[in-house]
Amino acid sequence: MNSIEEKIRVLIVDDHPVMRDGLRAAIDQEDDLKVVGEAADGAEAIEQFRQLLPDVTLLDLQMPRVDGLQAITAIRHEFPSASIVVLTTYPGDARVTQAMTLGATSYLLKTACREEILRTVRAAMHGRHVVAAEVAIDIDAYRGSEGLTLRELSVLRLVAEGKSNRAIGEALFVSEDTVKARMKSLMAKLDAEDRTHAVTIAIRRGFIDS
Repeated sequence: MNSIEEKIRVLIVDDHPVMRDGLRAAIDQEDDLKVVGEAADGAEAIEQFRQLLPDVTLLDLQMPRVDGLQAITAIRHEFPSASIVVLTTYPGDARVTQAMTLGATSYLLKTACREEILRTVRAAMHGRHVVAAEVAIDIDAYRGSEGLTLRELSVLRLVAEGKSNRAIGEALFVSEDTVKARMKSLMAKLDAEDRTHAVTIAIRRGFIDS
């Protein structure tokens, strides 16, 4: 850990140059913070982390080549004490749970104000966890609800593509009755009224991509 006199070294990972520029400008204005590197995707993030060994990494989830979750996995595998703050547009509770399980220190939305982001970077440096209020509310709302199995997710992704039960069964090599059973189960878990509602809820909660 750095001494009081040293600045907290930050790596910014986002595929949007404008976002990186904005974060760099905000961070470099602070006396105790310093941007030491930038990366445009998860693969670059892993390489930059190895070279720079930043104190805190600000990381988006949705990126080309290697996404944020894959980058968290790789970085934490090599550097178990790495402090990673997820800064993303995706509030779904499934994504939050996955990111935190993989080792993210904190989870913020890109709508967070400058002060909140800076506070979270400082908190991460000291091992404190921060989760955006909007995200925390969603997590509390679904606390205790069951997650979807891989088989249910495979059905739901095909439902999102507009496929019928028969087409889904053919694609997954299962009977139409099996598809109906999985639909009934996943709709109960999501508290969905119909197929469309199930897809909408799953996207919001981060189980599937839009």
